[in-house]
Amino acid sequence: MYYYNLVIDLLRSLKPTIFVGTSRKDLQAFPAAVRGEIGQALFEAQLGDHPHNAKPLRGLSGVLEIRDNFDGDTYRAVYTVRFEGVLYVLHAFQKKSTSGIATPQRHIELVRQRLRDAETIHKATKEDRR
Repeated sequence: MYYYNLVIDLLRSLKPTIFVGTSRKDLQAFPAAVRGEIGQALFEAQLGDHPHNAKPLRGLSGVLEIRDNFDGDTYRAVYTVRFEGVLYVLHAFQKKSTSGIATPQRHIELVRQRLRDAETIHKATKEDRR
């Protein structure tokens, strides 16, 4: 019974996750090993923890980027916990640039747009809960 209550409490503490735009479909296209690593990191974020492979995305407050390397390629998923009680996955992509580790500008712009979309979704669902 104790274990059951522990699991129920854990599930109740999970922040719901909302995938913005094509982020779910993009993430599902990643190799299974990468999906597992990123999925584990998102689960940790849902619990309110800071995943070891998540770093703040420069220039965007409250936005984090999970990085995973697999078979010579780099995969990234970007999420935010900026909005109370909800985790929004904003973008997932395979980094193709060979010029350094910086996130390409086109991806930053897409994250900014989806962050605005997440804000709109959050405001609308918040009003629905009233």
